[in-house]
Amino acid sequence: MPKKNKIGLVLGSGSARGWAHIGVIGALTEAGIRPDLVCGSSVGALVAAVYAEGRIEEFEEWVRALSWRGVVSLLDPGWRGGLLSGFRLFETLSGRFIQRDISELEVPFAAVATDLETGREVWLREGNIADVVRASIAMPGLFKPVWRDGTYLVDGGVVNPVPVSLARAMGADIVIAVDLGFDIIGRPLALEGEPKRGLWTRLLRSKDALAEHGMLPRMPSMIGVVHAAINVMQVKIARSRLAGEPADVLIAPRLGKLGLLDYHRGAIAIDEGRAAVARMLPMLSHVVVP
Repeated sequence: MPKKNKIGLVLGSGSARGWAHIGVIGALTEAGIRPDLVCGSSVGALVAAVYAEGRIEEFEEWVRALSWRGVVSLLDPGWRGGLLSGFRLFETLSGRFIQRDISELEVPFAAVATDLETGREVWLREGNIADVVRASIAMPGLFKPVWRDGTYLVDGGVVNPVPVSLARAMGADIVIAVDLGFDIIGRPLALEGEPKRGLWTRLLRSKDALAEHGMLPRMPSMIGVVHAAINVMQVKIARSRLAGEPADVLIAPRLGKLGLLDYHRGAIAIDEGRAAVARMLPMLSHVVVP
């Protein structure tokens, strides 16, 4: 009997666009393609972890039901090290979706983080799954860095937004990768959904008298500027890394209009994830034989 190729699924970074990974996984499953291992960076690490836990259907229901008010309720100010502490968010996630140790998972899982001091890429392949995801998702300036093994870790997208190399190291013969940065550069800055008043209005919306009178374009918010800069950096790094470490199949959802905190628009992202797989089915059927 010929050796069965081991399929690795790589889920890239991309903030709220990461909900597209849920649609990608659903469409792959319906096509008879079930990854033998998963890994991810930032929000990709979160969705990969939920899949490895076997809770992806339940997670999709939760994401589709998220409202803007629900998103804001998960964001608790942190100030030291980042605007958000992440406590409420991870209390919810670890209580419902990511609970076990990596060693207990039936599907091998790993995540990428960045050593804040040295800038080196860190592969997280053991430990509590929620702690691993929290380190991989700690976007600089937004979430607090995570102290682990004697160093502070931040978002894996800083060094490897689409970690194909990690999947290869885990033993994948065929790598299916999802790049969420396909169409985000060159578009106008996406404007996030906004509450009507309070702290988040000041952080997410920049009031400018000249803009309000039509004399200048509206000034992007503080978080919007940080996010746009990180987007540019991650897209450039991802393209460079993928050129040297190509995936066998690259899936690229078109989600450039989604903003940093548009987590309440999950249905749009999930549906586009499914559509992106549909566009690549001829390639998938050629490369991956279920």
